[in-house]
Amino acid sequence: MVENVKELIKAHEGIEYEVYLDNENSTKVPYEIIEEMLPYYNKQGYGNPTLTHKPGWEAFEIIMQSAQKIAKFMGAGIPEEITFTPGVTEANNLAIMGLALSKRNTRKRIVISEIEPLSVLHVSKMLEKFGFFVSKIQVDDEGFINLEKLKETVNRDVCLVSLATVNNEIGTIQPIKEAVEIVKDINADTIFHTDASDAFGRIELNVQNLNVDLASISSYKILGPRGIGALYTKEGLEIERILEGQIGTQKLWPGIENTPLIVGFTKASELTFQNFENKIKNITGLRDKLKEGIFERVSDVKLNGPGNEKRSPDNLNISILRCEGEALTIELSLRGVYVSSGSACSRRLLQPSHVLVAIGRKFSEAHGSILMKITRTHKKEDVDYVLEQVPKAVNRIRGIVGSTGVD
Repeated sequence: MVENVKELIKAHEGIEYEVYLDNENSTKVPYEIIEEMLPYYNKQGYGNPTLTHKPGWEAFEIIMQSAQKIAKFMGAGIPEEITFTPGVTEANNLAIMGLALSKRNTRKRIVISEIEPLSVLHVSKMLEKFGFFVSKIQVDDEGFINLEKLKETVNRDVCLVSLATVNNEIGTIQPIKEAVEIVKDINADTIFHTDASDAFGRIELNVQNLNVDLASISSYKILGPRGIGALYTKEGLEIERILEGQIGTQKLWPGIENTPLIVGFTKASELTFQNFENKIKNITGLRDKLKEGIFERVSDVKLNGPGNEKRSPDNLNISILRCEGEALTIELSLRGVYVSSGSACSRRLLQPSHVLVAIGRKFSEAHGSILMKITRTHKKEDVDYVLEQVPKAVNRIRGIVGSTGVD
């Protein structure tokens, strides 16, 4: 396996132009963010923020300042509502398990959608072992939840509803405000959680206006470092820790806070929200140019998810018929274009994305899908290069398929 990987990497030698579009799975961290982080490894704030000495006080101060800034960017009220976690997976687990297993919770029903991120699906499934019953709301062919079905499903026995603000695969922007109103009208005590990691930095996000109780966000999805995320917990809401250990400055997540990563997350947030409207306008323009260019140059292409303003501005997910997605990602990689195929979190499994299946895509369509995400670092020249390479890659894959008689 290692030798095969070495050969694949070596095959990329000589590529003069590269465009990284696999920003669902990981991102390149801009140098200005790395430079912001470096001093906190060995010059300042490298101490344990709970200890009474200068490096500890410096760490404590920067963590509190960061929490205040992240709270502002999320539309939260106070920095104490922000808990830093190692990522959005941990934030989702903390939100859902922390609420469900709370001593104060006596209800055993949870409601999610059928296209939630795997961290939400899996932790909900795990809670069934503890006697919880999980209901999944269906979605339409663009990935929108059925609000009438939500109204029918939620009752006074439901302790938690978890619906992502933006779907991470197909970019569907859910009507979260309306969903919260439905849930709270039925039972004001039902807690509402949203995975907002694909909304933060792409659309306007204000947790107070949405009236959600819990919201998870991620650093790497806004070009920050991996290994850091955050959970918003509305003031007054009490949930349980799901891990035990040394308690630092945060009561919900034990252990020593990773100050450099928190600094990087905060810097990425600041850069994201500077001239936010102009950045989103540019990202949307590049995404639309990419979409229109592919549809003009490649036959038999389907758009996965909504095709209007209810789609996240960075997201392009398409199915290319008669072209297996995994083969296409490899062919594009050899041309310096890096994308992902199918579900980002299950790409090594021989099964189609649960999201694409839920919106009615056939097996072949789901396996022929590729996901591309535009960021604020991309330029027109990047899109032009991708539009040169995609038709060539598709023609090569389809030519191989045709020559083998397999379709």
